[in-house]
Amino acid sequence: MNKKLYKKRIIDSEVKRYLAAFGAVCIEGPRWCGKTWTSAFHSNSEIYIADPFGGYQNRRLAEMDPSLVLQGEYPRLIDEWQEVPQLWDAVRSTVDKVGKKGMFILTGSSTPKHKGILHSGAGRIARLRMNTMSLYESGNSDGKISLRDICMGTAPSIMTGEVELIQIIDFIVRGGWPENIGIPLEDAALLPLQYLNAIIEDDVYRLDGIKRDMSKMKKLLRSLARNESTTATNNTLKRDIKDVDSEDIDNKTVSEYLDIFNRLFLTNNQPPFSPSMRSSTRIKQMEKRHFCDPSLACALLSATPKKLIGDLNTLGFLFEALVERDLEIYASSFDGKLYHYQDYDNKEIDAVIELPDGTWTAFEIKLGANEIDAAAESLLSVKKAFENDLPEKAPKYLCVVCALSNAAYMREDGVYVVPVTSLRN
Repeated sequence: MNKKLYKKRIIDSEVKRYLAAFGAVCIEGPRWCGKTWTSAFHSNSEIYIADPFGGYQNRRLAEMDPSLVLQGEYPRLIDEWQEVPQLWDAVRSTVDKVGKKGMFILTGSSTPKHKGILHSGAGRIARLRMNTMSLYESGNSDGKISLRDICMGTAPSIMTGEVELIQIIDFIVRGGWPENIGIPLEDAALLPLQYLNAIIEDDVYRLDGIKRDMSKMKKLLRSLARNESTTATNNTLKRDIKDVDSEDIDNKTVSEYLDIFNRLFLTNNQPPFSPSMRSSTRIKQMEKRHFCDPSLACALLSATPKKLIGDLNTLGFLFEALVERDLEIYASSFDGKLYHYQDYDNKEIDAVIELPDGTWTAFEIKLGANEIDAAAESLLSVKKAFENDLPEKAPKYLCVVCALSNAAYMREDGVYVVPVTSLRN
């Protein structure tokens, strides 16, 4: 690759850090998110296992003798290693024998079952999850406000400029796919559709060679889109499919297909936050459902900009997915973890970012500036409940992330407000 043309990604600093600490790094994530470009940028030699040249010669070589494809200048990129699962153990063994750091970079767009993999790779191979591009990476956020500063309580108050609703819709529909940068929206909307088709028609079968019911898979995907940014249970998805598509799918099939979507990095659910086992409040332990990129939900719902302007409720859920995608990308660069909070007293927090020292910041996500007051009131109510129940575990900072504010500022009640188009890591 021409490294001068490389568009920097937030994960770059993590890749460098992990290469310095481990013998190999495995970068995993959805297809077309930029894993290969990023890995090639950090490598000095490479081999592409899924390259069809010569009748898939590279894959056949790897199957015959994995050590053959490991030869090259370090760091050596092994792209789509999961095509030949034995490569995992071969890399681990080579790292053990040579004893150097930063020897290999593996990329994978699916997670194979452990058949053929004898060792976890713990201590030798570190895993990094790569996402589609955040607004800052794609150039759609000016990056005036650091998420880390928000979580440290040091973010400034500044004017950020006006943002139109149609711009936010554009960001959601086109998604964070590198190939969609700079092209017309009507063309960009085609990529998520092609991505989904490739997953269903090719990747699912390639995962383990088992043919599955494509029609049921598509209906489950549409149900996930209708339940984007919610904590819908498997039973809820099952009922939704029956109500909307008049199709019965048993619970076992739903669970199996959801596992496949997860192994293909098609979904990226948000885990629940439980600040302390000593709390008297019962915490719900359901994940919040997300696709790896909100554009996929748009494609499945046939959600055009015109339709979304007429359906602000759906737009709100998709905007929440966009923000939470970006929060996860930004937080990972400073070892922050993204969660959501929901308890049985009907208190909810859209997003929680916990730092390594255990302190955390609570976020509410709202489309319009007219919703900021209600969001701030909700955050303050949750904080008060924590202070009454378990004060040492209360959120340290509170923040509302919105779409249409023209400023980032601290309110008199201590709640910080920031537009997503001004966020960075």
